[in-house]
Amino acid sequence: MATHTVTTEWKNNRLFKSDNPNGATILMDTSKELGGNEVGASPKALMLSSLAGCSGLDVVMILEKMKVSGYDLQIKINADLTEEHPKYYDKVHVDYMFFGNDLDEEKITKAVNLSIDKYCGVLEMFRKFATVTTHIHFSK
Repeated sequence: MATHTVTTEWKNNRLFKSDNPNGATILMDTSKELGGNEVGASPKALMLSSLAGCSGLDVVMILEKMKVSGYDLQIKINADLTEEHPKYYDKVHVDYMFFGNDLDEEKITKAVNLSIDKYCGVLEMFRKFATVTTHIHFSK
């Protein structure tokens, strides 16, 4: 079993700096209306970025193994926060948007579905507390 450790340090005001097991760091902050300076990412929004990054990495790696190229990928996530505290995302919709000429829609769909159904651990964590829906879009 793998164990990941992160250390998060309060810098000032509402700003925190957090490390990652690979050595990268991120800044987290909040809105000005909540006393922050908006110089870092929102912790809740980072969860959505983590979901997009996890699934996106899966999809790109699977498509590479399938020898699929000539596409651009954008992942857009819309999520609804509950009204009452503790506020959390209870509905999450993930749009996978592929751009390119001669897209192999069958292989791309298979790669996305493998991420959604089998590989993306972050998506699986979201399923524990949210209804997750997905859609694949193809454009030139």
